[in-house]
Amino acid sequence: MKETILNIYLVIDSGIIKEFRAVAYDEEGSDEQKIAFLKSRAKDDYNKSIHFDAPIDKKGNYMPYNKFHKLEKRGLQFQLFEEIFEAFKVPDKPLVCMTPVVDGEIYSN
Repeated sequence: MKETILNIYLVIDSGIIKEFRAVAYDEEGSDEQKIAFLKSRAKDDYNKSIHFDAPIDKKGNYMPYNKFHKLEKRGLQFQLFEEIFEAFKVPDKPLVCMTPVVDGEIYSN
């Protein structure tokens, strides 16, 4: 069964998340096959990914990566991707590969 899966990028500059980027695919196969596919596309997909705003606080400051990491440890990071999920019309709990882009360098396997 085909499923919409996402490569999501966290663009981090000097420890601050400045933007999210994403690319979607409709793919079949096991979750392991889909994850392997997304990982294989991570470096190439970045240049064609769509920009999404990163979260900002009431003062207009971007989120530090360490705050994102705390959310991630609690499984709450996906709340920050609602705009992405809506844009690509994905179901609840989509399969996602998150790739950090730190100071311009794409960290992928």
